[in-house]
Amino acid sequence: MQRIGLQLRATLENITRLRAEGEDFRWYLKLKCGNCGEVSEKWQYLRLMDSAPLKGGRGSATMVQKCKLCSRENSIDILSQTIKPYNAEDSEKFKTIVEFECRGLEPVDFQPQAGFAAEGAESGTPFNDINLLEKDWNDYDEKTKESVGIYEVTHKFVKC
Repeated sequence: MQRIGLQLRATLENITRLRAEGEDFRWYLKLKCGNCGEVSEKWQYLRLMDSAPLKGGRGSATMVQKCKLCSRENSIDILSQTIKPYNAEDSEKFKTIVEFECRGLEPVDFQPQAGFAAEGAESGTPFNDINLLEKDWNDYDEKTKESVGIYEVTHKFVKC
């Protein structure tokens, strides 16, 4: 069992508290079997609200799946207490925004999509359902009469 952190880096313009919003937020990942090295072809998503039982009554995990190649049962769990916002002062630096507890599955790629939320850095104006699939997002903050944006979104995985 190992813990793997997802680190995000982005350039924030007049925005702060970029975060995954709600228990139904979808973390789109490509996962690798730790036994045989097989990587999923398709994006798979994990949500906090999902739970599947582990074989042998050993509790549960966010996702439990059998490897298509070697048939080993593997699991991955979102550690809810590790979900953190990406703030204005984090701009252009890598910051861990979530950690996963991995038992036989290892995330190898992340695709940010819809469901992020943020706030205007000066105004606190809420911006909801931000889609980062294009790695860039922008809008206009009516309160401050300024453009706001999230640019050059990148990620990496680190062992915790």
